[in-house]
Amino acid sequence: MRAVVQRVREARVEVEGRVVGAIGRGLLVLLGVARDDTPRDADYLAEKIVGLRIFPDEEGKMNRSVREVGGAILVVSQFTLYGDTRKGRRPSFDRAAPPEQARSLYEYFVQALRARGIAVETGVFQAMMQVHLVNEGPVTLLCESPTPGAAPAPNNSPREGK
Repeated sequence: MRAVVQRVREARVEVEGRVVGAIGRGLLVLLGVARDDTPRDADYLAEKIVGLRIFPDEEGKMNRSVREVGGAILVVSQFTLYGDTRKGRRPSFDRAAPPEQARSLYEYFVQALRARGIAVETGVFQAMMQVHLVNEGPVTLLCESPTPGAAPAPNNSPREGK
């Protein structure tokens, strides 16, 4: 699973001129699902995103999570995150999950965020959407679930194990 995460002052998504999801302060998450993704990938990514310390603390340092600042998350499905542009000029989407699998994991991911106590809004799966946002910072990160069979990334947090 792959997500582009943007810290936003506000964001909304429209379908056919109608707002279908909107948040104030929080995160806009553009989510791509790969063929080999599972619910375990969705859980990993949900936990990672909810815990990202990318909001400023009292000293202006990025030290607070979306949960700590009382923010929300707007999740928009985006299969093009798995577009491979290494050959030719037309992207290949061979790694993207088929629609039925992608929808199931997208919905699972949204529920995984909600289960972690976050207010979540969404776009409409497979719809043509217009996404509006005010990126704060700007802060934009790429987050991915571990590659199958790979060891998890080390956690250098001093809070590990506490």
